[in-house]
Amino acid sequence: MEGLGLDLPSFIGQLISFLILLGLIMTFGYKPIRNILDERAERIKKSLEQAEAIKKEYENAQVEVQKRIGQAREQGEALITQAREMGERMKEEARKEARGEAEAIVNKTRKDLEREQERMVDALRREFADIAVLAAEKVIQESLDARKHSRIIEEALRESAVLSKTKQ
Repeated sequence: MEGLGLDLPSFIGQLISFLILLGLIMTFGYKPIRNILDERAERIKKSLEQAEAIKKEYENAQVEVQKRIGQAREQGEALITQAREMGERMKEEARKEARGEAEAIVNKTRKDLEREQERMVDALRREFADIAVLAAEKVIQESLDARKHSRIIEEALRESAVLSKTKQ
C-alpha cells in the first residue's frame, strides 16, 4: 500500500479514530439531534392537525353563522309581517270604532232633531189653537158675515206668521 502512499498502521489508526468519533457522534450527537428533529416534526404534525381542526371548526362556525343569519332574517320578516297585520287590525278597529261613534252621533242628532221637531209642532199647535181661539173671538164679536169671516181668518193667519217670524 505504499504505492498509494498509505501507511497501514497510520491508516488503521485513522480508521479506528474515525469509527470512535463516529460512535461518539452517533451516541451523543445523532440521537439527541434525531430526537430534537422527531419532536419538532411531531410538533409540526400536531400544529398542522390543530390548524386543520381549527379550519373545520371555522367552516362549521361559518355554516352555523349563515344558518343563524337566515333564521334571524326569517324571524325579522315574520315580525314585520306580524307588525303589518297588527297595524291593519288596529286600523280596522279604529275604523269600526269611528263608524260606531259616527253612528252614535248621527242617531243622537237624529233624536235631537226629532225632539226639536216635536217641540216645534207642539208650539205650532198651541199657536194655531191660540190663533183659532183669537179668530173665533173676533168672529163672535163681529157679525157672522162670510166676507168678514174670511177676512178675520186671513188676518189671524197673517198675525200668526208675523208672530212666528219674530219668535225665531
